[in-house]
Amino acid sequence: MLTIIEKVMVLQNIDDFAEVSTEQLAHLAMISEEVDLSAGQPIYGEGDLSDAMYLVLSGRVRLHRGSRDVAVAEANQAFGTWALFDDEPRVTSATPLEASRVLRIYKEHFIDLLADHVQITQGVLKGMVKRLRGLVGRVRLNNDAGGLG
Repeated sequence: MLTIIEKVMVLQNIDDFAEVSTEQLAHLAMISEEVDLSAGQPIYGEGDLSDAMYLVLSGRVRLHRGSRDVAVAEANQAFGTWALFDDEPRVTSATPLEASRVLRIYKEHFIDLLADHVQITQGVLKGMVKRLRGLVGRVRLNNDAGGLG
């Protein structure tokens, strides 16, 4: 079992939490739980209710739509993070490729935490804006480069 400090260190790797202070991440660490998964044991399916996000501690998790692979999440990579922010059904399925351990944060607990800790909300919003600005910058670069040829 990870200590709160070890969980904080892992949570710092999630882009959406990059602007959240270490002290505030400790609150997130307290609502997270470690889950051991067997290879092939579905975590969630495409179309399922979005109720939690996950962070791979060890192992590898396949994200897929039907038989088509979308991505593989490995150690220190998060998946299902949008579940914390919207109520839309899952767009992929998640299945461990091997025995894996993940950190799970339930949406309900996350929302309750945000209600009590404005600093976490501000940090999460800053992190999301930073990511969106980066995406917009990449799109602009791609569009500009495409117009040069």
